[in-house]
Amino acid sequence: MREYKNKDELKDEIKKAYLKYISEFDTISEDDKDKRYEDVDRTPAENLAYQVGWTTLLLKWENDEKNGLKVKTPSENFKWNELGKLYQWFTDTYSHKSLEELKNTLDQNINCIYNMIDSMSNEELFLPHKRVWADEATKTAVWEVYKCIHINTVAPFGTFRTQIRKWKKLML
Repeated sequence: MREYKNKDELKDEIKKAYLKYISEFDTISEDDKDKRYEDVDRTPAENLAYQVGWTTLLLKWENDEKNGLKVKTPSENFKWNELGKLYQWFTDTYSHKSLEELKNTLDQNINCIYNMIDSMSNEELFLPHKRVWADEATKTAVWEVYKCIHINTVAPFGTFRTQIRKWKKLML
């Protein structure tokens, strides 16, 4: 997994990956957002719903911990061995929205993640055991907060950009 020297490097990498990812949706019409192709896992709406879902959870984990609440990862309703159900919940909760609404929500979440990064000390962001929710994100590995941020932003933006590009090629 990629390591970062500082907050700005992390935010720059998120921004770079995010702008490439989100720009893929500029040429997708609202009428096509739910079209499914056999060789692509998700429709454009489902693709965005997945990103909105994970970034919303990431922000919720941090907000809940800051407010002294017990954080349950991945969520109160799903365990780590129920990710398929969680992904379906993302689809059911978000994919009915317009592409514009989904893009706006994701854009807001990304801006909140930048603010979250800025609000943390370097120690909170880059050293282990600084957030309970990050410690509970895996059973065996030690994950610093920045790794949780990376895995819920930079990594899927690249992977899912590939998927949406594949979907667009099938549309031709």
